[in-house]
Amino acid sequence: MAHDLRLTLERWTIEVDDDGAVKGRFHPATLRVDGPMRSGRLEANGLSDKDRREIQGTVGEKLLHTARFPDVQLEGRLSGEGPRRAFEGALTLVGRTAPLRAAVDVNGARVTLEVELQPSRWGIAPYKALLGAIRLQDRVRVTLEATLVEHGVDGAP
Repeated sequence: MAHDLRLTLERWTIEVDDDGAVKGRFHPATLRVDGPMRSGRLEANGLSDKDRREIQGTVGEKLLHTARFPDVQLEGRLSGEGPRRAFEGALTLVGRTAPLRAAVDVNGARVTLEVELQPSRWGIAPYKALLGAIRLQDRVRVTLEATLVEHGVDGAP
């Protein structure tokens, strides 16, 4: 009954200075539900518009509390040379800060970071519905894809 979903964050910024210091700001109210994933592929028509709106409302209002916490902050340092680099820093989500480490792949001007988050580290309880018949796992895989520009990176959905 439950799906693995692909969500896209439509508004975010990241700045990286010459010394590798990273500052990011993400706007969770701009999350868009793309649809369910089946066998690693997006099923774009797998949800009704009503279902998409309900999921977006649940994620934004009940899980991320976007009215109270409109921004997610990322701060840290990028280190290493070549195509494989490391990020080490902290992520502030729903008013709580926790350490974050991730590998970063750089291919020309293209940058990709992939990390698995455990929402409970930020006090976000796994979502349950239908008297517990639907339970979300306490993990979310986040993939950040960006193109380097002169003063940082621009988000690419």
